[in-house]
Amino acid sequence: MCLAVPGRIVEVEESAGLRMGQVDFGGVRKQVCLAYVPEATTGDYVIVHVGFALSRLDELEAERTLELLRQAAALERRSRTAEPVRYVSEFRDPALARRLLDQIRAVARRPWTVMEVCGGQTHTIVRQGIDEQLPRGLRMIHGPGCPVCVTSLEQIDRALAIAARPGVIFASYGDMLRVPGSSTDLLSLRASGADVRPVYSPLDAVRLAASNSEREVVFFAIGFETTAPANAMAVLQAEALGLGNFSMVVSHVLVPPALVAILERPGCEVQGFLAPGHVCTVMGAAEYERIAARYRVPIVIAGFEPLDLLEGILMLVRQLETGRCEVENQYARAVRLDGNAHALAAVRRVFRIVDRGWRGIGTIPASGLRLAGAFERFDAEARFEVHGLRAAEHPACVAGEILQGVKQPTDCPAYGTRCTPRRPLGAPMVSSEGTCAAFYAAGRGLDGGASAAARAPARAAGTAAPDATTAGGGTTVPGAATASGGAGR
Repeated sequence: MCLAVPGRIVEVEESAGLRMGQVDFGGVRKQVCLAYVPEATTGDYVIVHVGFALSRLDELEAERTLELLRQAAALERRSRTAEPVRYVSEFRDPALARRLLDQIRAVARRPWTVMEVCGGQTHTIVRQGIDEQLPRGLRMIHGPGCPVCVTSLEQIDRALAIAARPGVIFASYGDMLRVPGSSTDLLSLRASGADVRPVYSPLDAVRLAASNSEREVVFFAIGFETTAPANAMAVLQAEALGLGNFSMVVSHVLVPPALVAILERPGCEVQGFLAPGHVCTVMGAAEYERIAARYRVPIVIAGFEPLDLLEGILMLVRQLETGRCEVENQYARAVRLDGNAHALAAVRRVFRIVDRGWRGIGTIPASGLRLAGAFERFDAEARFEVHGLRAAEHPACVAGEILQGVKQPTDCPAYGTRCTPRRPLGAPMVSSEGTCAAFYAAGRGLDGGASAAARAPARAAGTAAPDATTAGGGTTVPGAATASGGAGR
């Protein structure tokens, strides 16, 4: 849901009053909104999420990071290949990964427990077997970093109730289609005749409304801070076009309040956080700095490739071993510590902060977004009067404890038996960024299955499947599976 990938701008154009561009992703071109990166121009690399560029990739910073890693590993610069430089495959270098693992083992002298927050980071860590190759006393637990997974069951049921109505075109990101509600899901509704349409960008939903004036078009607006600017722009475009048939089910959640809730939970074991890189391209670091200072916990903003995560872990361990509690930015090639001012201005204009219920966790104060008063006419829940719907979680699903890092997927009695990707009890098993889905894909805890580390020799020999996210593939951490790509919600 917060997946974002780097691409190169090959053309800049104007469309419906928005600055747009044709962006090349390793041979695949897509139209991308450039409104939030006015400084980006033809030839620049940008980080793209749901059809919006959120940050201009700083190639000098990327190369500086790689060069420091090479120097630390005493390796010579590798010659460039014909493959376009995207700073994805470059951050999957096996030799550099070995060196980083060696440094982590050398620095970590005491036991520590750290949490990665983003579901994209979780998938890279699990698929690569990074957590299995860390020193014995260094434990990683997986946090609530999948916005699909934390969307409350009640909110999903409300969306399903709207999608089932005659005359409604219900538009959603594809990774919400199989997330279970109380009794059905969007894909099943579509199979039974509802007009449910997966879209690439919220602007696609606005175009649907403009071309279907006789129908109500409803967009399921979920996500962390990464997705909020795109959804804000969709509302602003609908207003500019005077669309009275466009509305949203808004289910945005915010990362920092979730970290506070985790830290204040009795018995919390988390001593450091890897913060989500693409969330920070939008919001910057200020809120994380307040958390680090108040709770005396180090936070490292990290990317999503194996070298990003290994370097981020190393930076966390160095802080922990020396008693520092600061915010550091490993993902400097994409994240500016003050965030994206243009994106933040749009979010603050369109949305307001509210309490939000998280699936399996409960209500977290000031952890969500709703449409601000000037834009309440675009609120689908009010338009279709579904606010009163209530729901109860499946009694066998322990998603809430998994999302808080209290339990691993393999601790759930239903994991791999009553709950599988084909028949999920909860969102973490079916979401592309869910922890349960990551464990299941890696074969962890399944009958006859081996851990990622145990299965690694075959992968390293070249049998790993291509990486669909980045159209690249390739092995990285020695003795581990293929990376999950430039993910990050």
